[in-house]
Amino acid sequence: MIRRAKIMQTQRASAPGCCALALGVAAASSLPASAHHSAAVYDMETILTLRGTVSQLEWKNPHVYVFVDVADESGQTVRWALEGESTALMARGGWSPTALTPGDRVSVRVNRSRKPGRYEARLTALITADGTVLRRRAASIAPAVAADGLAGVWDALRGYEAFEFNRGGVTERGAAALGTFDERSSPVQNCLAFPAPIVTFLPYRNEIELAGDRIYLRSEYFSVERVVYMDGRGHPDNGERTDQGHSIGYWDGDVLVVDTALFSDHALGHFRGLPSGAQKHLIERFELSENRTKITVEFVVEDPEYLLEPWAGQIVWDYAPDGEMLPFVCDPEVARRFAEE
Repeated sequence: MIRRAKIMQTQRASAPGCCALALGVAAASSLPASAHHSAAVYDMETILTLRGTVSQLEWKNPHVYVFVDVADESGQTVRWALEGESTALMARGGWSPTALTPGDRVSVRVNRSRKPGRYEARLTALITADGTVLRRRAASIAPAVAADGLAGVWDALRGYEAFEFNRGGVTERGAAALGTFDERSSPVQNCLAFPAPIVTFLPYRNEIELAGDRIYLRSEYFSVERVVYMDGRGHPDNGERTDQGHSIGYWDGDVLVVDTALFSDHALGHFRGLPSGAQKHLIERFELSENRTKITVEFVVEDPEYLLEPWAGQIVWDYAPDGEMLPFVCDPEVARRFAEE
């Protein structure tokens, strides 16, 4: 259960909005399923099996691509572009830049693009000639090692598969934005990361560094780093607005509370197609589990320009003391590929 009442005590009152679109309660499956665009571009209900020859493995971010030459029903060779995850997620699933070489015979299971006549698909699994199975991501495993505190590396993969996100309604302005959103105008195509709290509930590793009067929150996703000021300061009047906002924090017992404001306007500030504005305000609570193997991250976000009421959610991160934070360098050409006509 989300202890919403506890968080809401620290939350500013949300401004009333005009009645518009009710979104209700959404789970992880309806949120961004990949680093930069919605899985809605693929037929997620159907698995297609293709057999062919690898022509190229493109090891880039935000998505790895495997290009496979497949004979169609007429005997003509067609080149399929198969979209995987980011390099960090696929590396932990057993992939590497040299996992495949041109000419390798493979069988792949995919979700085909909904765009007519396009030989593009979402890769779910690949089987090599010797029977090796490579999947999009590593299997999630419960942690076995206890942490000393919040500091360290934490993995969100297992929590991502079951996180909670309670959405309310959106304002008329929010509904209008949802109705006119075009993937080709997405800022993530220009390698601009999603803002918090979205970076918190993606299936990546995260690092917390306690450094005196500052705490650093780092995500593998786009190598985002957030600075939390713990010296008692407030948010500056007329301060600079940035993609990840300005964060201040304090300790509520052993729980780290992070208060973030001064976000830049972002076309995907709340989720796919719903922007965020100057009034966006985020409260997060980071709490170590009783057995010290997990952190529960709870958040409440308000933005009266686009949200009728605050939205809340939570995700669990697993302790990964030996986990490596892998770099994430975004390639704009790859980021734009999914929206090309």
